[in-house]
Amino acid sequence: MAVDEKIVKRIAHLARMQLDDTDVAPMMHELNGILGWIEQLEEVETGTIPAMTSVVSQKLKWRADVVNQPELTGGARQAAVLANAADAQFGFFSVPKVIE
Repeated sequence: MAVDEKIVKRIAHLARMQLDDTDVAPMMHELNGILGWIEQLEEVETGTIPAMTSVVSQKLKWRADVVNQPELTGGARQAAVLANAADAQFGFFSVPKVIE
């Protein structure tokens, strides 16, 4: 797909960009170059390559699920958190109603 001046102006309008007429031709050249690179990437055969999340094989580091502050077990943690609240009711943060 080749980008022409009309498409560049339309993209600039959608992106809320203000382009001068002198900027349209260089932008058209840049966008055609980017689309050319995409077409080159489409030629690469990737059907046999397994999907991966990283180029380096990694395993997640697990940690023990333990309470770090035993003095805040049970309801003490809730009370400590709500002590910083501007307004708390029934054990929860109380905030003003925003939707009617």
